[in-house]
Amino acid sequence: MTDGGWLLLAILMSSLGPGLAIFFLPERRYGLRTLLNLGGAGTKLVLVGWLLLGVLRGDEYQLSIPLLPGIDFVLAADALSLLFATLSAVLWFVTTVYAIGYLEGSPRRSRFFGFFSLCVSATVGIALSGNLITLLIFYELLTLATWPLVVHRGTPAALRAGRLYLAYTLTSGLVLFTAIVWLTLLAGAESFVPGGYLGELATTHETTLKVLFVMLMIGFGVKAALVPLHSWLPIAMVAPAPVSALLHAVAVVKAGAFGIVRVVNDVYGAEVTMELGLAAGLVVVAAITILYGSIQALRTDDLKQRLAFSTVSQVSYIVLGVALAGPLGVIGGLVHLVHQGITKITLFFCAGNFAETLGIHKISELDGVGRRMPLTMLAFTLGALGMIGLPPLAGFVTKWHLGLGALEAQFHWVLAVLIVSSLLNAAYFLPPVIRGWLGERRTSWHERMVEHSGPTRFETHWMLLVPTMFVAALSLLGGLLAGMSLSPLDWVTLIVERDYSIPGFAP
Repeated sequence: MTDGGWLLLAILMSSLGPGLAIFFLPERRYGLRTLLNLGGAGTKLVLVGWLLLGVLRGDEYQLSIPLLPGIDFVLAADALSLLFATLSAVLWFVTTVYAIGYLEGSPRRSRFFGFFSLCVSATVGIALSGNLITLLIFYELLTLATWPLVVHRGTPAALRAGRLYLAYTLTSGLVLFTAIVWLTLLAGAESFVPGGYLGELATTHETTLKVLFVMLMIGFGVKAALVPLHSWLPIAMVAPAPVSALLHAVAVVKAGAFGIVRVVNDVYGAEVTMELGLAAGLVVVAAITILYGSIQALRTDDLKQRLAFSTVSQVSYIVLGVALAGPLGVIGGLVHLVHQGITKITLFFCAGNFAETLGIHKISELDGVGRRMPLTMLAFTLGALGMIGLPPLAGFVTKWHLGLGALEAQFHWVLAVLIVSSLLNAAYFLPPVIRGWLGERRTSWHERMVEHSGPTRFETHWMLLVPTMFVAALSLLGGLLAGMSLSPLDWVTLIVERDYSIPGFAP
């Protein structure tokens, strides 16, 4: 263990410890539960910030514990892992505040927040995993910690969504387990290495490596919602809004996309991935998913389902950028890990605000809501325009680099995919924005929150409104300040320059 290995453990324990303690708290212990939730989230934020500065200086952080002969449990921190860990820490803190307000007065809060903390612990564990075996352990822990959140409401629809979620994720987990065991027997339990560690096997085990790559993509592709492995995601929208935000912006889909990034760069390496013709196949799958998700989003009137199909489409921008395997494409893909997170969590918070405050669940019910809830509608508008990719919002930064990356990698047809996708984004995001600001409400609002909790000082509960405005501001600043030091774009450029091994690219 390096001197900083304890810091990696402390980061994991900052959410795991409070999470385990919360399980044993009676429902009435609101104050202590809130203290544990916010204390853990705040501590993790500080520790991840400390780690980020250390990695920026070039310090090394690693913890290795023997599991089996030749197989170690490895935690490590590099610039790529910090990208995901920082996103998770920031959005977990914000989502915790939101969830406390959202679930005020609801039953089973201790169980909810216990699994909520375990979910984030598993996500950060994925970010800090130093090899495939360690990543697999946290990946499966994430599945088990997330399922109780999906079925939290206990309704028949929630239970059905939970069954489907388990069927998809456990089946893909079995495929992933088989692939990782097979790969370990073939190449050993190596740590992640920029450029990968399979180069010497590319000529002698070409077919085996291709089969293993497909299995790994299936294993990670279910959580990343790649078509045709995506069906669980829109159905899981019956979960409470904070869970939806967690699934779509912080944890589950990002864990799948992050796993794909690790496999392409740190296991196979971009050069071997291209030599075996695997990168081109992944580009095609990502392009199909981008278009399919957008088309499906157009067909539903349910606000959360529309956002869910949008996630199916948007997460594949990450996969697309990495599969393009050039510096600009990779920058576009990796920065979207952050941009999609802050933008999509904004939209889900807004959907939760509409539902909890006025009982609005459908786009056709949004007419005139901008006059009743102007701040939430403003945040929704920023999120929607960001997803479309309008400048100067964060989504524009993503699509600009992906477009240049497609030209750089000679995938000219990908430009057409990006253009059509942006038009489809506009087709399904602009109608709710127009309805919200310009639509005419012909009946009085169903003041759901006022009926249950009494009048509020603001347009909704402040613990729902403040987190929403905060993440909306992040999605705006992510684009406006993209050129600043330590912006997501600046950090991703550092990753590509320092850790990414791309043929023909010299930092």
